[in-house]
This record gives sequence, structure tokens and C-alpha cells, in this order.
Amino acid sequence: MKIINDYLTIKEFESIIFDKNLIDLSDIVLNRVKESFSFLKEFSENKIIYGVNTGFGPMAQYRIKDEDRIQLQYNLIRSHSSGTGKPLSALFVKASILARLNTLAIGNSGVHPSVIYLMKELINRDITPLIFEHGGVGASGDLVQLAHLALVLIGEGEVFYKGERKSTKEVFILENLKPIEVEIREGLALMNGTSVMTGIGVVNLHFAYKLVDWSLKCSCAINEIVQAYDDHYSAELNDAKLHRGQQEVAKRMRKNLIDSGLIRKREDHLYYGDNKEDVFKEKIQEYYSLRCVPQIVGPILETIDNVATVLENEFNSANDNPIIDVKNQQVYHGGNFHGDYVSLEMDKLKIVITKLTMLAERQLNYLLNSKINEILPPFVNLGTLGFNFGMQGVQFTATSTTAENQMLSNPMYIHSIPNNNDNQDIVSMGTNAAVITARVIDNSFEVLAIELITIIQAIDCLEQKDSISSVTRKMYDDVRAIIPIFKKDQVMYPFIQQVKDYLINN
Repeated sequence: MKIINDYLTIKEFESIIFDKNLIDLSDIVLNRVKESFSFLKEFSENKIIYGVNTGFGPMAQYRIKDEDRIQLQYNLIRSHSSGTGKPLSALFVKASILARLNTLAIGNSGVHPSVIYLMKELINRDITPLIFEHGGVGASGDLVQLAHLALVLIGEGEVFYKGERKSTKEVFILENLKPIEVEIREGLALMNGTSVMTGIGVVNLHFAYKLVDWSLKCSCAINEIVQAYDDHYSAELNDAKLHRGQQEVAKRMRKNLIDSGLIRKREDHLYYGDNKEDVFKEKIQEYYSLRCVPQIVGPILETIDNVATVLENEFNSANDNPIIDVKNQQVYHGGNFHGDYVSLEMDKLKIVITKLTMLAERQLNYLLNSKINEILPPFVNLGTLGFNFGMQGVQFTATSTTAENQMLSNPMYIHSIPNNNDNQDIVSMGTNAAVITARVIDNSFEVLAIELITIIQAIDCLEQKDSISSVTRKMYDDVRAIIPIFKKDQVMYPFIQQVKDYLINN
């Protein structure tokens, strides 16, 4: 049980989303939210406060009658529940709810405590509001996507429950839950914010770290296959360049390969002084995709770490408008709902994950091209050359998917389109950026799955399984439990999917 209190870390956030840890609300949070709600209710009397007694967006110049204030909030929720496209995954939605709950719990939003209580129940009971991919421009936050969350909180719309899509009303009856009764500004407070792009971003971050880990394991395995020298990932070489990410990647490679029986030391082969050849039989240095892994993956790792910092700051921030300041007895109008921080980080994330995919594709090509590696048959074909095809067919898939990632990595952050009668004249497109990044990440698991199958085939081709490192051996054994060594041609797509699932879930 995680008690929502003052600050939620990325690790705690992930434990709730991926480990299904239950949450509860501390008395500190409940009191803070109550105090904020009570202050706003009293403070808003005889004052003009956006979204409380005014219209929204460019309609803010119109005063709302006191008797219409509550209906105004319902109108906002219903009118903006207009998303289209595919439903967001349960992981994305759960993360979005948690991000919204956490920012409302700060006490700068003036909502009634019943709002965060019901959101807590949705998380703990695995009730997933129907929220669509398309709709948000990320300026007043994720207005459309968060409207679908708000729609469920008022007892309307649809949810996914125990594998089925059902009406919210039906599920609330089954679970004995009551919808919130909208008070002062629950509609606007729920919808104004960056919680969907942030929630999706945290899920993306989780899988991005997995991709880095698998990429390093694959890179280490290929270095073993070709019996590379160890100096390119040495501390001495990599510490000479003052980048933390590069040094960390090299350190992980050393740890992964510490007990390998295949990695060689340069001084044992090229520094002994007796070599008289004019043309060297052995490669003096490996191709960049093998030798420059610390320099390539280092900036990728540092970028992902920075994404983590930004996302943690975002879901621990008050990101709606206006901001209710109980301490100073004031209400401030501004633009904390703007999603540029998250949008930019999602674009950075998809760029570096695409680069990781490109590295995997080049390493795959190295293994498949016998003229380059000079130790393996074409396409790591363990059957009859010409009659069988080995990994030839799956290379097309890896190349195609990598190309798609390259196209998808064009930044969303700079594609602002004014809308809302030009009230929102510059927007972040943060939710689009997060959704596209998720697709890039999913694609990357497919490319790495193909690379990993090829690596395992190569190890068997060269009869190296008893000499590889313990880290590589575990990976080898796990994959061989999924796909047996094959010489004859076979349908590959079920194996690719199974290995992809293995990478995602381990």
C-alpha cells in the first residue's frame, strides 16, 4: 500500500502502475484538499474567477449566473468528451489517473475531496475509463482526454472492467461506487492539466529503460560472438571522455562480460611484438556498431534520465489554471497547464529510442552479412545455402520497422497549430508526442526481438554457448525455451511476437 502524501517518486509511481500496489490518501492530503476547496468556495464570492463564474477559453468574457455555475462544469465535461481513434491502453489510463490524482492532492486546485477519493478507487479496482488517443493539443492541458476521465467520475461514459467495455453506470453499481457531485470547479480542475501526456510519458520511460538494458545485453553478446577486444569498453578509455552516460554504459558492459570466455585482451594478440604480417588476418578494430556502444548508448541513457526528472517534476506539480493559493489567500491565473516540458521530452525520448533501434538494425545487418563478419554463413543460415533462407525474411521486417521509427521521430513539439478561436495560439501537442513515442518504443521491441533471435542462432552456429558470459547465457537459455534452434525454414511471426513479449515482460 502506497500512501499518497507529499511527493511521489518515479519508482513509487511505477510500482503502482506496473506492480499494482494499492494506494491510499493520507490525512495530510485530505486536509489540504479540504482546506483548498473551502477557501475557494468562500473566496470566489463576489469575485471574477476564471472557470468558476466565467465561461471558458475565448468565452471567458461572459459572466455565468450563480445558479448556472454547477451546470457550467457539467457542460464543459460533456462537450469536450470528443476523443477519437484507438482507446488508450489500460496502463496509459491508469498512469494518467495517478498523475492527475497526485497533482490535485497538492491542494492548489480547489476540488472537493470526493474527486481524489473516487480516482483512488478507480486505480485500486482496475476500472479503466475509456479515453481515446486523439483529441488533445496539450495547451490547456489534455482537455479532451481528461474530459473522458471526468465523464466517468460524474458517472457517465464508458469504462473497461474485467476485460469488457461497459457503461460507467453499470460498473459503479456493481462496485458500489457513487459518482462525484460537481461543486465549484471540478470540471475545469480535472481537465486543465498535463496528466495524460505525463502518465503516458512515465509508461514510455519504463519501457525505454528496458530497451537500453536489452540493447546493452545484445551489444555485449555480439562482441562475444566476434571475440572482440575489451579495450573499447574499458574504464581507462571511457573515463577519458567526461560524459556520465558513456561511463555508465561502459561499466555495465564490463559487468555483463566479466566472466566471458570469448572476449580478448589486445595485449595478448597484437601487443606481443612478434606479428610480422603485412596484411592482418584479424580485425584491428571492430565496426562502429560494436566498438562505439558506450559513445552511442551513453547519450541515450542520459537523455532518458533527464526525461525521468522532468516527468517526476511534472506529476508533482500543480498544472491547472487558476492556481489556488491557500497560504497567501489568493487565486492566480496563468498557464501551468501548458505541456511544453513533457512534449519536448517525449520528442527527445523517441529520437534516442529510434537511434537505439538503428543501432540494433546495424548490428543485425553485421551478423547477417557474411562478407562483413567473415565468420557466419549468409543470413546466419544453419540449413542448406540457396535452399534455405535463415534470417533473411525477418531482416526486411527489422529494416522496415526501423525506417518507420525514423519517420515518426520528426518532432511533434514544433507542430503547433492555433485553435480555440486563437485563444490557444501556441500549443505543445504533448499528448500526440507521447502517443507517437509509445509507438516508436513498441516498434523498437520488435527490432530487438529479431536481433536477439539472430544472436542466439549465431551462438549455436559457432558452438559458443559454453563460452559466453553468464548474462548472455541466461538470455540464450530463455530465448531457446521459446524458439528451438532451426535449420529448416519456418513461419517466424509467432516466434518474433513471443520473443518481443519476453523482452517487454522481463
